[in-house]
Amino acid sequence: MEHCIADIQYCENLFNSFYDIGGTENGGVTRLGYTEQEDRMHDMLAKLGSKLGCLVERDEVGNTYVMNSRDTDYYLIGSHLDSVIEGGRYDGVAGIIAGLMVMKWAKEEGIKVPIRVGAFRCEESSNFGCCTIGSGLITREIYKQDIGGLVSKEGEALEEIFRRRKLNLHPAKITGVRQYLELHIEQGKVLEESGMDIGIVQTIAGPRRFKLYLRGMAEHSGATPMCMRNDAMCAAAEIILELERIGNKEAVYQSVATVGVVDNYPNALNVIPGEVGLGVDIRGIEVSSLDRMEKNMRELAERICEKRGIEYLEEKTSDIPPIDMSPEVQTGLEQAARRLGIGNRKMVSGAGHDAMSFAGICDTGMVFIPCMKGVSHNRTEFASIFHICEGARVIYEYVKGGAA
Repeated sequence: MEHCIADIQYCENLFNSFYDIGGTENGGVTRLGYTEQEDRMHDMLAKLGSKLGCLVERDEVGNTYVMNSRDTDYYLIGSHLDSVIEGGRYDGVAGIIAGLMVMKWAKEEGIKVPIRVGAFRCEESSNFGCCTIGSGLITREIYKQDIGGLVSKEGEALEEIFRRRKLNLHPAKITGVRQYLELHIEQGKVLEESGMDIGIVQTIAGPRRFKLYLRGMAEHSGATPMCMRNDAMCAAAEIILELERIGNKEAVYQSVATVGVVDNYPNALNVIPGEVGLGVDIRGIEVSSLDRMEKNMRELAERICEKRGIEYLEEKTSDIPPIDMSPEVQTGLEQAARRLGIGNRKMVSGAGHDAMSFAGICDTGMVFIPCMKGVSHNRTEFASIFHICEGARVIYEYVKGGAA
């Protein structure tokens, strides 16, 4: 569909308002959860909301809301404003911009539908090793209980950060949410390669995350014969490749397996690695596939370590099941796109989102827009302003029905 010049310009102005915050020398952004950079992003949202003539509030965990009314039964359009380290400028931000666009159109057309745009703190796991903290706390998501001991990249516990900021790790549960809607870049290349403008999310993959601890013997790399070594890094290398094979085998079920963290000790050129820690992330939309991957990972890791004389310990750090979006909201978004003549398709999300937190308390839906070559969590991440407007229009067309 066509978008007027004023809408495109407004969308661009919103994007540019956030552009420089947390910018890095390499061209990306670093806006970690509960840091000064994320604070500045939330302050900018508050400023933009006020310019739009809306009310602005913060809750007990630091989430920010732009509201066109104080109605206690409202549509909540949300996403996040933090980023990964050296990340891109569209992940999360596109969803906040879309929410402001919806609010702008409702105001211009005099549509009396209560809307709140919510920016949720610390959606990314980059700072504390735990995702969707802001949305998880206010929805009382079971996986976000007792997280005060999590430690930031700077070495500060989350409970201390909350104490210093006068926030509450046990806030009141959010109320009044009629439906939760979120626009996000796809973070994959399905839409781009299929030529579709919009994706309607059916299911968000469930992540299971683990820390594997391997302990061998740190010895002199020159004086220890090859046949007498207990090299923890070599065991880790075998485990990493086996996990790749496990992921490939389960790919038919849209499951994936990744080793994203390797900690080597003592990490010295002339010392055989004595201890290695691995951060493992497996995801999928079928519990049976996740169960098989977890079982196979454990059995193979134990076998490899036994063979190499390595002590093996494992810690499961999170286990969130696959989460379905509301079938009724999916249908409504699909019909809205059809009325607007916008091509769309049903799809799954391999990445986690704040929508996961809300699915347990209200009808929840997600709209995906394409991102160039599927690249995300990377400074080259790019999505067009046109597609942000396109996705926002679908959400607006859908929520307009709430005014009837």
